[in-house]
Amino acid sequence: MQPWAVVNAAGYVRVDDAEREPHICLKINAEGAEILATACAQHNAALLTFSSDLVFNGTMNKPYVETDIVAPLNVYGCSKVLAEKLVLKAYPPSLVIRTSAFFGPWDDYNFVTIALRQLGAGNTFVAAEDLIVSPTYIPDLVHASLDLLIDGESGLWHLANKSTSAGITWADLARVAAKQAGVSVNNLITLPMQEIGLAALRPTYSVLGSDRGELMPCLDSAISRYMDDRS
Repeated sequence: MQPWAVVNAAGYVRVDDAEREPHICLKINAEGAEILATACAQHNAALLTFSSDLVFNGTMNKPYVETDIVAPLNVYGCSKVLAEKLVLKAYPPSLVIRTSAFFGPWDDYNFVTIALRQLGAGNTFVAAEDLIVSPTYIPDLVHASLDLLIDGESGLWHLANKSTSAGITWADLARVAAKQAGVSVNNLITLPMQEIGLAALRPTYSVLGSDRGELMPCLDSAISRYMDDRS
């Protein structure tokens, strides 16, 4: 078998757990990605791998683009920064896509799905009111990523759905999703990040923009299609 391309969608994604087991996170996210990059270089196969908005520290007041300086605040972000460097060193033609806050109807553990499940059941749901992100609908991410891969693109790209306000808080994302789903937000509790008690620091602003091209549909469209796809 001689694949023309390899898509690396594996990884350690438990951001808070990574603070307690950094060696495991780094081994999976950084060393694992480097091994794949080396193998792809040896076999002349294209490589697509994914990174994160958590490579940034949140001090910007406008969307981060591909050339902005990385400065991660947590172990997970560090693992992704290291992965980017190792992959592009081992195999410079690799395509590395940074994305953010992804959600989809076939995953029971993403933020939007959990929020709707908890609120729909009448349970309380806590969301950060001071972290601004750029949510990404997984089907849109898949389509755009494969288009870039097929077109032979390489290097760093940012892909996330665009909102009219250049980002949205986790709390507002829960509100928007609940409104479209017809679910009450009476049990939605919004708190500052520090009061939620997360183990890993998060950037207060990690919205992704791009200097290379705006390829993703708007967030409102993505949430509407999420509702259609989950029904």
